[in-house]
Amino acid sequence: MYFPQQTKKNEFLNESEDHLLRIHSLETFGTHDGPGIRMVVFTQGCQFRCLYCQNPDTLDIHGGSLISIDELVEKAINQQPFFSKKGGVTVSGGEPLLHRKQLITFFEKLHENGINTCLDTNGRVLDDATKELLDKTDLLLLDVKHINNDWHKKLTSLSNKTTLKVANYREETGKKMWLRYVLVPGWTDQEEYLHEWGRYFTNYKTIEKVEIIPFHQMGKHKWDLLNFEYAFADVKAPTPQEIEKATSIFNQYFKKVVVK
Repeated sequence: MYFPQQTKKNEFLNESEDHLLRIHSLETFGTHDGPGIRMVVFTQGCQFRCLYCQNPDTLDIHGGSLISIDELVEKAINQQPFFSKKGGVTVSGGEPLLHRKQLITFFEKLHENGINTCLDTNGRVLDDATKELLDKTDLLLLDVKHINNDWHKKLTSLSNKTTLKVANYREETGKKMWLRYVLVPGWTDQEEYLHEWGRYFTNYKTIEKVEIIPFHQMGKHKWDLLNFEYAFADVKAPTPQEIEKATSIFNQYFKKVVVK
């Protein structure tokens, strides 16, 4: 199976200028990536190689386009009247932590203009720069793809250890987060691991909500366009009964569980 080049474990995607951010795309009036109406910035490049990735066009670290942080801030300010009290800016990916130095500056400038910040990440990197960025992140959306490390490696090609460390660090800071879980039949729906996932996080005080995201095939056409072999071409979306089963298990451990 062919995937674009991966970055090294703690590599930054440094551009020639710190004020530039490499992005895949922008979404205005987003309602699926954090609270309220949001401007969503999709960064380019990712270290994970998720077999079900819905946006394989974001993986290549050399793809996308460069945009200045000041231009992004200006776009956010222009949209600010629509944010109301709950909305703001979400940075997603790809994997935004590859751009953590640039995002520190971005989030600082958003806060200077009274704009809420949200980071949607798989938690692959935890270093001083990540911690600084998380300190400037009002809400963390953390995608914990599997609690079992072996299954996590099968699914993403990488370990879940750093992701769990990011969750633990966020808990220590007392700053809020939402957890996200993609439900894939045969891969992430094993009852014993759903319980283990729930038990692992059940005592966290910072978790406001758990979002279950049912797997779907809407990203398959992107794999075809890129001439990538799609390993999940024959995987079916979870049935309503399978979604209900996962929801009922998570409800045993968390106060608020929603299906996206």
